[in-house]
Amino acid sequence: MLGVLVGVIAGLGALVFYNALDLATHLFLRDLAGYQPPTPAGEGGLAGASHFTRPWAIPLVVGLGGLLSGLIVFNFAPEAEGHGTDAAIAAVHDNPRGVRARAVVVKIVASAITIGAGGSGGREGPTAQISAGFGSFLARVLNLGPADGRILVSIGIGSGIGSIFGAPLGGALLSAEILYRDDIEVEAIVPGIIAAVVGYTVFSAVQGFEPLFGFATGSYQFLQPLALVWFGLIGILGGLVGLAYAKVFYATARVFAGLRIARALKPAVGGVLVGLIALALPGVLGTGYGWIQKSLGHQLLGLPLWVVLALPAAKILTTSLSIGSGGSGGIFGPGMVIGAFTGASVWRLLEPIAPDIPHSPAPFVIVGMMACFGGISRAPLAVMLMTAEMTGSLAVLAPAMVAVGLSTLIVRRADDTIYRSQLASRADSPAHRLQAGMPLLGSIPVAQVMGAPRVIFDARNSATEAVAKLEREGLPGAPVVDENGVFIGTVNARALQETSLPVDPDSELESDHGPGVGRLADPTAPTVVGTDRLTTALEALMNAGTNWIPVVDEDRRVIGILSTSAVVRGYREGLAAGLRQVSHIAPHAISLDVRVAPGSPSAGHTLAELALPPGTIVMSLQRGSDQLLPRGDTVIESGDTLGVLTREVDLDNVRRTFSASPEDRPE
Repeated sequence: MLGVLVGVIAGLGALVFYNALDLATHLFLRDLAGYQPPTPAGEGGLAGASHFTRPWAIPLVVGLGGLLSGLIVFNFAPEAEGHGTDAAIAAVHDNPRGVRARAVVVKIVASAITIGAGGSGGREGPTAQISAGFGSFLARVLNLGPADGRILVSIGIGSGIGSIFGAPLGGALLSAEILYRDDIEVEAIVPGIIAAVVGYTVFSAVQGFEPLFGFATGSYQFLQPLALVWFGLIGILGGLVGLAYAKVFYATARVFAGLRIARALKPAVGGVLVGLIALALPGVLGTGYGWIQKSLGHQLLGLPLWVVLALPAAKILTTSLSIGSGGSGGIFGPGMVIGAFTGASVWRLLEPIAPDIPHSPAPFVIVGMMACFGGISRAPLAVMLMTAEMTGSLAVLAPAMVAVGLSTLIVRRADDTIYRSQLASRADSPAHRLQAGMPLLGSIPVAQVMGAPRVIFDARNSATEAVAKLEREGLPGAPVVDENGVFIGTVNARALQETSLPVDPDSELESDHGPGVGRLADPTAPTVVGTDRLTTALEALMNAGTNWIPVVDEDRRVIGILSTSAVVRGYREGLAAGLRQVSHIAPHAISLDVRVAPGSPSAGHTLAELALPPGTIVMSLQRGSDQLLPRGDTVIESGDTLGVLTREVDLDNVRRTFSASPEDRPE
C-alpha cells in the first residue's frame, strides 16, 4: 500500500513538473528568446527552429533563468541546489525522514525556471525529489522505522524517474541499484516495482503511453557478430566520456564554490556562459531530448559533422555550468544526450568505411546512451532497461550488454561516479554495518533501556522559557508535543538560543516571551517506539546527529528518551547475559570483563598478536562510549574494556595479559 501511495505521488509529481517545465519553456525560450527547441516523438516530435530569431536574447534569457533560480533556492531552501538525485540518495543513507516539503516545492519551481530558460539540465532530478520527499513524509507521519523509511525514499527516487521517462521496469531497478556503486538494495525491488508501475500509469494516462523517443530502432535485428566490435568501441568511449562528465562537473562546481560573489548570482553567471555556447550549438539548451530524436534517424546526416562530434563535450560543459554553479535540474537527462551523440559520432565516422554498420544510426545512439550514463551512474542494469523502454528498442539489448559491461569496468577501475552520495556497498551502509557488526542489538527492545523524559515542551511554550528550562536541567534538547500530547518534533538548546524569529501577535503558538517552540520544532527528527529493537534505535540515533531521540507509543505520545549511552549499556548487559549463558552451557567456560590497564604491554598490539590462551574468544570491545566489533586486526588501546570468554584454568593468564606491571598482576 505504501508503494502504491508513493507511485501515485510520483506520477502526479511528474505531471506537475512536466507542465511547469513546458510553461517555463514557452515563456522564456519561445516568447522571450524567440526560439522553439525540438521535442522527442513522445511529446509531439516538433522539428524546432532552424535558427535564432533574436540571438542576442539567448545569453540574457538563460542568465535570467539562472538568476531567478538562484534567488529562489538560496533564499528559501539552499538544499534544493544542484541535481537533486544526490540529495535523495544521501537522505536514504543518512536520514530518510529528513527531506523537507519546502525543498521539494522549491526544487520544482527552480528547476522549471532553470531548464525552461535554456539551462542544460534534466527533468528527472526534481521528479525524483518529489516522490522521495513524499516517501520521507510518510515515514514521519506513520512513524516508520529507518529501514522502512530507506525503502520509501529509494523507491521514490526510482518511481519518479521511471514515471517521467515512461520506463517503469528501469525505474523499479533504479530504486535498488542507484544507492551503491557496487551493490544493490534487494529489499527495494518489489515495492519499487509497485511504485514504478503505478507512477508510470498515472503519468502516461495523461501524457500518453508511447515511448519517449518512439520505437526508434524500427526493424533492426542483431544478426552480425562482427557488430559486437563496434558496440564494444562505443562501450569503451562511453566509459571514458562518462568519467570526463563526472570530473568536469565536479571541477566546475568547485570553481563556482570558490567565486567570491553572492551564491544566488552564481547560476546567473553559469547561465550567461551557457547561452553564449548555445549560439554555436543550440543542442545544449534545455533538456536536449529533441536533439536525441534527431540523432536517432537520418536527420543526423543533415547535421554538420563538427556539430555531432562537439555536442558531447559541449553538453558536459554546459550542464556543469548550469547545475554545478548552483542551478537546479537533473544530470541524468544530459547524460542521455552526451551518450547519444557519443554513439552518433561513432556511426558518422564509421558508416562510410566500416562493414556491417547498421543503415540507421539508432542502434549506435541507443547503446551510446546506455553505455555512457549506465557506467558513470554505477547503475548499468537500470539505465540499460530504462533506455530500452524510452526507445522501444529491446532488440539492441544483446549488443548493448557488451558496451555497458565495458563502460562499467572502465568506470569501476577509475573508482568514480556521477552520484557522490552513493556508498561502495551495503557493507558501508551504517544500517547494514550495525546489523552485521552487533547482531545482539536486534534482541533487545528499546523499552528495556530507555529513560524517563525529564522535559517535554508544549507547543505553546515560548522559546525563551524553553532555553531557560533546558539550561536548568542541563539538557541539549527536548521533544515538543501539541495540545493533545502528540509528538510534533524536537528542539535543541543551541538552535533556540540562535533563533531570532519575529513575534506574531495573532499566532496561537506565541506567548509574551517570544515565538512558541511549536514553530521551531524539527518535524523530521527521528523517533522510535518502545517495541523497536536497539538495532533500529541506534540507526535512528545516527540519523538524528545527536546523542538522544524520543521514544513514542503507537499514538505518537512521548513515553521515554533513548540516549547513546543507554544503547551501549543495553548492549553490554545483553552481551554479559549471553556470555553467562554460554558459560553455563559450556563446561569450565567463564565470561569476564577485563580492562586494559595504563601501561599494559598489550596496548598498541592487535588481538591477533596477543598470546591469548587457545580457545579464548574476545566477544566485545568498548572504547569510551563506542562499542566496536573485535577482529584480529583490531588494535588494543589503554582503557579498552573487553568481554572475554575463556576456560576457567586460563582465567589468570587472560587477566595477566592486560594488566600493567608484574606487581599488579594476580598471583
